[in-house]
Amino acid sequence: MAIPSRFPFRLFAALTVLPALLIGGVLWYLSSLLPGCETAEHDRLTSPDASFDLVIFSRNCGATTGLNTQAALIPAGDELPDDATSFVSIGAEADFDPRWDAYGNIELTLPADATIYRQDDAVAGIAVIYR
Repeated sequence: MAIPSRFPFRLFAALTVLPALLIGGVLWYLSSLLPGCETAEHDRLTSPDASFDLVIFSRNCGATTGLNTQAALIPAGDELPDDATSFVSIGAEADFDPRWDAYGNIELTLPADATIYRQDDAVAGIAVIYR
């Protein structure tokens, strides 16, 4: 013998799905009002084997971030994505004087007085030499 349902399934679905859609829509709209980050590309050098581009850039995400300079390695010819992960990041505006050496290593010059947020020794199997 089946137990009679006091709560019809359609009413249950409406009372759960509709509020979830409404809340999701409001959160999506509110997130579009937040300021996004602006990325400015300063330099781009293609690797000797033409497989990667070394990109020097800065990212400004509003009043909470100050001056910064970053470097990332991306596939040759690709646009720098908004979520590019840098292998070096400093808290200053600087010219890294980037170059690829004869062995395919990356060479960068970091200012002595800059705050270093990230400084990897290698990226994608390529050694990074800091001068």
